[in-house]
Amino acid sequence: MLSIKRLSLADAHTLIEGAEARSREIGVPMCIAVTDESGNLVAFSRMDGSKVLSISLSADKAFTSAISRRPTHEYNELCQPGSLVFGIHTSSGGRFSIVGGGLPVLDGEDVIGAIGCSSGTPEQDRECAQAAIDRLQNA
Repeated sequence: MLSIKRLSLADAHTLIEGAEARSREIGVPMCIAVTDESGNLVAFSRMDGSKVLSISLSADKAFTSAISRRPTHEYNELCQPGSLVFGIHTSSGGRFSIVGGGLPVLDGEDVIGAIGCSSGTPEQDRECAQAAIDRLQNA
C-alpha cells in the first residue's frame, strides 16, 4: 500500500495568497494554479487584469512541475535543439510547459503538489511562485 502526501485545499489557498501578495507588490496581476502531486488542479485564481493566455499556461506550468518534479525554467534551459531533452515540450498532449513560473511544492523530498504563475515575464512568474511557497513554509 502506498501513502501519498498531498497538498490540502487550505494549503492551496495559502499558496495562492502568497503569490497574489507578491503579484500586487510587483504590480503584475497573475493567474495562479495549484495542483496536487499528480498535476490535477486543486485551486485556481485569476487576478483582475491578468492575461487570458495565462489561464491555461499557469495550469500547464503547475502540471509540468508536479509530474516532472522540477521547476519549469530548468526545462527551458535544457530543451534546446541537439539536447537529448529537446522535444519534451510536445509531450502530455502539449501541456508540458518549459516556460518559467512553475515550481514543485515539497515536503522534505516528497513532491506534494505544484504551483504555476503566469502573466508577467518568466522571472516575475517564478518570483510569485516562490513567494507562494515561502508563505506556505512559514504558515
